[in-house]
Amino acid sequence: MDHRDEKRIQLRKAALARRAGGHAGRKQRRTAGGSSRAVRPGLAGGRYRPLSDRDVERIHQTALDVLENIGMANPIPILREHALAKGCRIDERGRLCFPRALVEDILSGASRGYVAHGRDPKNDLEISGSRVHFDPGGESVLTLDFASGHYRSSTLVDLYDFARLADQLDHVHLFSRVVAATEIPDRFANDINTAYACMAGTGKHTHLTFGDVKHVDAAIAMMDLILGGEGRHLERPFCSSGGCPVASPLTYEKNSSEVCIAATRMGGNVGVVIAPQAGATAPAALAGALVQTVAETLAALLLVNLVVPGHPVAFGPWPFVSDLRTGAFSGGGGEEAVLNAAAAQVGNFYGLPTIVGAGMTDSKLADDQAGYEKGVSIALAALAGANVISETAGMLSSLMGCSFEAMVIDNEMLGCIQRALRGIEVTDETLSYQVIRDVAYGEGHFLGHPQTLELMETEYLYPEIADRSAPKMGKEAGAHDIRENARQRVRKLLSSHYPEYIDRATDEKIRERFPIALPREAMRPGNGRW
Repeated sequence: MDHRDEKRIQLRKAALARRAGGHAGRKQRRTAGGSSRAVRPGLAGGRYRPLSDRDVERIHQTALDVLENIGMANPIPILREHALAKGCRIDERGRLCFPRALVEDILSGASRGYVAHGRDPKNDLEISGSRVHFDPGGESVLTLDFASGHYRSSTLVDLYDFARLADQLDHVHLFSRVVAATEIPDRFANDINTAYACMAGTGKHTHLTFGDVKHVDAAIAMMDLILGGEGRHLERPFCSSGGCPVASPLTYEKNSSEVCIAATRMGGNVGVVIAPQAGATAPAALAGALVQTVAETLAALLLVNLVVPGHPVAFGPWPFVSDLRTGAFSGGGGEEAVLNAAAAQVGNFYGLPTIVGAGMTDSKLADDQAGYEKGVSIALAALAGANVISETAGMLSSLMGCSFEAMVIDNEMLGCIQRALRGIEVTDETLSYQVIRDVAYGEGHFLGHPQTLELMETEYLYPEIADRSAPKMGKEAGAHDIRENARQRVRKLLSSHYPEYIDRATDEKIRERFPIALPREAMRPGNGRW
């Protein structure tokens, strides 16, 4: 390339920048204008299939054998009553056994999807088919402290701040409590405060968890207060609940089973999470672990749909993996990644809205290890077509810790995965024959071509914190690594974003009725945290 060619390209770059508003203008539009036009929630997965059709059928049939012949221990009374009326039996060991014909009937009548409502319809999500969405997940007991860089016990204020942060991240589509309020020992106060912190911090659909079934109705009452009247939550159930109703292997857990039934009164889906650990509470053979996970998740579906027929259930097979050298849970390995992708494939086989866990890195920091462990596992689950992928943003240390910086970094990674999900659109226009002809016969490059200008914001997704500058430019700009860039982004977002999803008058009513521990001064700018 001679100096004239170089000069011509520089001029074209300058023209391109002017016509598009320049890099700063484009960045401002992306940060101020909501989600990128290059990706959107609910892009379809399903292209990656780690199991053959025959494999899936064998797993399904073996899971039915497990439910029919081995059965489930400790069914709660209301399930036992409805199940026996439908032809189930209690065997000599006291286990509830489900005829395969009944399981198949329940599957055929199960809900194929639902809407996860936000406070505002713009945040509504259609959970069905192979549409993919990302949830940070969590409930860790530790927070990586933003100021000190060391882990400490997580608090209610941390949960509120994580909710505010997720509220602004385009590629985090819904929310669940990522950290526990460890400083609140009373179970009712803990449940109602964590529900309040989530509702106050984000307008995205939120999944709530409860330590006691008796607390569900209190959360419903809070939703009604926020929406302006008794029963209003049924019109727009912006929160849902569920739990882990199975203690592996093959045993119903009483309180969580009761919560799952009570959660139907919230109006939204019931999310069930079934997480046996291969080599510890499930077979070490990955196929066997998948069989048990599927059988137990079907048992959870039966729990809800036998008592409340047809109520939407988020089918949640979450097979976990042990590091067999120690027996400890390991969330970051390739076995975990392929198992959860296979679980998503089985959920698609049933045609059920499916949630799996991915992104469960074993790293303690948002470092290279976290990057490759999260990236591989989330990408495989997304490409397999899981409807909701949980644990995706901020979670570290085998789900024991959560990090503000990691949540921002992971959000950017989720955008990349969505772009991969979107794939490549092949049309007469995108094949670009005439464009290639025009440039080949003309100026010899595409930088200033109208197609380039038209597609630069819709075909391409641009990072906010990943560094794409040339080495010399980065050095001159005092370049930081991605964690430092994420810290700056966190500070910017959390120092200014204090949403008012609960108006002052309603907040007064909530605080009069419930023991809310989140101080008002922590919910407005100038509190000194950021």
